[in-house]
Amino acid sequence: MYRVVKELSFCYGHRLLDYQGKCAHPHGHNGRVEIEFGAERLDHRGMVIDFVDIKAEVKRFLDEELDHKMLLRRDDPLTRILQDLREPVFVMEQNPTAENIARVIFDYAQGRGLPILSVRLWETESSYAEYRPERK
Repeated sequence: MYRVVKELSFCYGHRLLDYQGKCAHPHGHNGRVEIEFGAERLDHRGMVIDFVDIKAEVKRFLDEELDHKMLLRRDDPLTRILQDLREPVFVMEQNPTAENIARVIFDYAQGRGLPILSVRLWETESSYAEYRPERK
């Protein structure tokens, strides 16, 4: 299998519900995303995917939907308050953990038909979460 990895970054805020600790309070991260793509065969250009296409699709999604936004669970009371104040919010069905954010990015890329294998979201310099679906 051929593989390519693209690293992207974005800044975001979040807080976790049903959590005891500092992450229960609004705070922010400088997230680094590693997106892995793969294919058994290369396309007519000799590529798994063009890095330009990754930037056009996935980087655009990060910039428009996640960057400099508060990522909040739908039932978080802050969601409605920030929306009423016209503050930038990205609403998630699940708690906005690094694991769930990685899954959101994966699902977006997969929905665009990209040959995605996995997404790693580095929440800090020393900690990341990864979403990689189970192979059949």
